Amino acid sequence: MQQSHQQPRIFAVGDIHGCYGNLTTLMGRLPLDPAADFLIFLGDYINRGPASRQVIEFLLELKQKVRNIIFLLGNHEHSLLEYARSGHPDDLRALRPLGIEATLESYGSSSMRSIRNLDFLPDEHRIFLGQLGRCCRLGKYLFIHAGTIPGEDVQACSLDRLLTVRDTFLSCTGPADEIVVFGHTPFETPFVTCDKIGIDTGAAYGNLLTAVELPRLRFYHA
Repeated sequence: MQQSHQQPRIFAVGDIHGCYGNLTTLMGRLPLDPAADFLIFLGDYINRGPASRQVIEFLLELKQKVRNIIFLLGNHEHSLLEYARSGHPDDLRALRPLGIEATLESYGSSSMRSIRNLDFLPDEHRIFLGQLGRCCRLGKYLFIHAGTIPGEDVQACSLDRLLTVRDTFLSCTGPADEIVVFGHTPFETPFVTCDKIGIDTGAAYGNLLTAVELPRLRFYHA
């Protein structure tokens, strides 16, 4: 991390999904000034990859080092929290295809029962997940996990829809004065249009973890 840059920049990081090695390598490549720049994570820290626990531990360490750091909610965290809240079998079934078993294994648990009250999580990790934000606006940029619902206020839209939207969002042109920076939909390379920047490049599927530096629009990969 560098500390010589005078103008604050924004660095946003795409979906990590338990890929701890990619995350640490990527962070080592960012020319981040921890005292001045903004660092935003777009959600989906857990599931699929082998090291969800290590990822969250690393993010908590970053929180102590980076002054302007923001963690957003992804649909994977939301699904886990929803089952813990509701206990409904449908919510549990929704977790299985998301790769929750890999997360449990990273915490040394093999029991799906431990999901019900998030018993497998250390208190600090449980608090971290419970405090994840819906979205963040900085200047002309809107940072959000999956995208926006055309014609709907992001603060009023249900999280179930907001955190899983794909085609409806991707096919519509947003406000001329706003650029949405998002993850969730995996692309082989970053997706860039006049009003959208997609930086989920499929780390969980063996591809790269990506970050973008703004307003320079420079990409970093690991």
